[in-house]
Amino acid sequence: MEHSTWHKLLKEELPDHYFSKINQFMDQVYSQGTVYPPRDKVFNALLETPFEEVRVVILGQDPYHGPHQAQGLSFSVPDSIPAPPSLKNILKELEEDLGPRPFHDLTSWAEQGVLLLNACLTVPAGQANGHAGQVWEPFTDAVIKVLNQKDTPVVFILWGGYARKKKALVTNPMHAIIESAHPSPLSAYRGFFGSRPFSKANAYLVSQGQSPIDWLK
Repeated sequence: MEHSTWHKLLKEELPDHYFSKINQFMDQVYSQGTVYPPRDKVFNALLETPFEEVRVVILGQDPYHGPHQAQGLSFSVPDSIPAPPSLKNILKELEEDLGPRPFHDLTSWAEQGVLLLNACLTVPAGQANGHAGQVWEPFTDAVIKVLNQKDTPVVFILWGGYARKKKALVTNPMHAIIESAHPSPLSAYRGFFGSRPFSKANAYLVSQGQSPIDWLK
């Protein structure tokens, strides 16, 4: 990420020496115990989806906290392990909306300009939200702020109360916000199912002269 547009823009948005602060935090937590995702995958969302290519953002809360699940992309897990419940529901809604996608690794979305961003980029094994409120939220808020300044349209997909709070950072009328309940089994029936976020995102992109995302790829 060092020489990317992300690095340059985030550096301007964050307090001085913030990247050093993040590196110190990671040195500390990765030396103390098991942390997910593997350290080389922490910034995967920004590496897979360059700033220039972002057309959609799907905001998650923090990485999966079980072995081999987290890969640095919100909601995604490798195809070699079972899809967690929220991801199953995302694919169920996608099937209702646009058709079946028989695999659940979402890397191909990231490669098409879908930024799969978690608000918190690391998690201790077995402890959901275990790194909340430390270094990550100002960093990921800065990601949203620099995307808000983009002069091409971006669709922000915000699922659940935590993600929906972030819409305060999206003030540019060029962008669109699609929000609903979270796909977790605890809340999916309260407005996630039937919300058709994938076709809605594509309809907005096409209306703005952008190419749609192939969500089934």
